[in-house]
Amino acid sequence: MKDPMSLKEMSTYQGAFPTPTDFHEFWQKQLANLTVPDYQLISRDFKIPGVDCYELTFNGTRYGQVYAKCIFPEGSQPVPVIFYFHGYMGQSPDWATLLSLAAGGAGVVAMDVRGQAGKSLDHATFDGVTVKGQVIRGALQGPDKLFFKDIYLDVYSLIEIVASFSRVDNTKFTSYGGSQGGALALVAAALNHRLTQAISIYPFLGDFKRVLTLGDHSEAYNELFRYFKFSDPFHQTEDQVMQTLAYIDLKNMSQLIKCPVKMITGLEDDVCFPSTQFAIYNQITSAKEHLLLPEYGHEDMHVAVNDQVFNWLFKTKIEVAK
Repeated sequence: MKDPMSLKEMSTYQGAFPTPTDFHEFWQKQLANLTVPDYQLISRDFKIPGVDCYELTFNGTRYGQVYAKCIFPEGSQPVPVIFYFHGYMGQSPDWATLLSLAAGGAGVVAMDVRGQAGKSLDHATFDGVTVKGQVIRGALQGPDKLFFKDIYLDVYSLIEIVASFSRVDNTKFTSYGGSQGGALALVAAALNHRLTQAISIYPFLGDFKRVLTLGDHSEAYNELFRYFKFSDPFHQTEDQVMQTLAYIDLKNMSQLIKCPVKMITGLEDDVCFPSTQFAIYNQITSAKEHLLLPEYGHEDMHVAVNDQVFNWLFKTKIEVAK
């Protein structure tokens, strides 16, 4: 199914559900009450010349355990850092894949989202995947109980931990990812104003009410529809669920961003519909740029897009057009 909203309508679309009146205060309180945790940084010798590799672990909120891969160029000169975030249900890329970013001379930090396919744990005592239902977990208990609230706080803590490393230039931090990773790249910029740039490819977790209106067309949002189908078929709790999810909705989170943002959207996207991505983009008040790909959906973008992102990351001059 193609998004029925016209591109003209999308250009000014602000989203289908209002921002909670205490949204900003909610997140200010969350950060004020957060203590950046201690961490472990373990060196890994993969016999890769020119770089140092580490595994970073720390305890997240509500008993989560967070794991991230770190790659830094050899040497004592402080370097910029790219925080890379992966898609929903997945895990951080292979070390070899991350090396393509390290080749630009920056450090690369890639976090596994708790309870998904990587090494971060949903709960300290549970070693396994709990990905289905993460988006709506806590939706009936209130915003403080939302599972993704804790993931967002993991992102904030990760950045603060890395900022303390002597080998990084903590005035040059970029976040980058696609889908869930695109959402977390924006969350990083929204909550931690150390970020100097955010690059988001077809971000997930935006405009939940619009998603509900468009219908169950993708596995990514399927849990939202399964909740109503099997637990509340008359939608008696719909307003309550939408009100709670608004606290993690990217169209609202994006209002907090202060750094420049680059976004890419495929207009054939039937997973994260373009209108939901425009709702996110249109709420950003900082400097921003939005590239549109008319023939692409929610898929790998191997033609020109990776070169364009590399140019954004490193100010390089790769030619991306014929």
